[in-house]
Amino acid sequence: MSGGSGRSGRNAGSGSQSKTGRPRPGTGGYGRRKLEGKGPTPPAEMRPGHPAQRRAAAAAAAAAATGGKGGGRPDPRGPGKPADRGQPAASRGGPVRGGSDRGRTARVPAGRAARGAGSAVEVIAGRNAVLESLRAAVPAIALHVGPRLDADDRISEAIKLAADTGIPVVEAGRAELDRLTGGAVHQGLALRIRPYSYAHPGDLLAGPGNQPPLIVALDGITDPRNLGAVVRSVAAFGGNGVLIPVRRSAGVTAGAWKASAGALARVPVAQASNLARALAGYAEAGLFVVGLDARADDDIGSLSLADGPLVLVVGSEGQGLSRLVAQQCDAVAAIPIAGAESLNAGVAAGIALYQVSRLRAAGLPGQAG
Repeated sequence: MSGGSGRSGRNAGSGSQSKTGRPRPGTGGYGRRKLEGKGPTPPAEMRPGHPAQRRAAAAAAAAAATGGKGGGRPDPRGPGKPADRGQPAASRGGPVRGGSDRGRTARVPAGRAARGAGSAVEVIAGRNAVLESLRAAVPAIALHVGPRLDADDRISEAIKLAADTGIPVVEAGRAELDRLTGGAVHQGLALRIRPYSYAHPGDLLAGPGNQPPLIVALDGITDPRNLGAVVRSVAAFGGNGVLIPVRRSAGVTAGAWKASAGALARVPVAQASNLARALAGYAEAGLFVVGLDARADDDIGSLSLADGPLVLVVGSEGQGLSRLVAQQCDAVAAIPIAGAESLNAGVAAGIALYQVSRLRAAGLPGQAG
């Protein structure tokens, strides 16, 4: 009996198990020594995932890469203290905090230029959109077709056009099509578009034939369909190409390809990181820069500079030309209209190009040839 009472006393004193050997309620079954905690909170630079720890790790990696020859003394306050609050987060090695990723500047490795709009692979979804893109000879990577589609002439024509132009036709399940199109209504068809290769602004100076260079620059045009329409007009009237800025401008997307009706395959589009600076470079190369402005006194139909090398600058329908771009213009001209405040950018560019081609064909004084 004494042995039994001794065992009972040990269980009672420990407070972790009952007479049956099962854990007592409230202890979690770990015992008193297991509930002592994990000790004090470690410093910020020793906590995995903390910004201060990442900065410390980056500093250690940099010191290791240089062989520890930096010669600098560490900040006695340690990383993440007020000493580096005045520096940008990117320079401190920590994350850039803020809302969405749209306002952040992508880190570009040394030796590589940042890509502009239209450099990413685009996916066109829907039977009508895919068929129109294939008819417009939009350069594509692959045509993805869903299984067990109902009989539709659009699907048959899309597959035939893709096969005739050498575009691979790939069968894809519904889940794969949903992923490719980002959940859009694809109707079993998706077309992957090749990234557009933009030209350099200097490449547009060499024009077709013996005609003086004729370039159209777009300022603040954000609709890809307007860009495609301008490219189509440039091709129709023998222009050299189209110049667009990298930022705040429409890029060559599927919408631009469709609006150009295939003209993008013949007319180059160049990108400039600074449109005003690119126009100044054209002026130094001997081109006249003429902006379209509805408030101008001169009519585009009587433009005396049409016979020379020319850059036509078209602004947005609502804002017109920006201040810095307008300062680079040698002259401004207007398209006389009645019954409307302004014209669509694509329409305005087409009218201006027609007038320039008409004046050049009329044999103005100084006309080459």
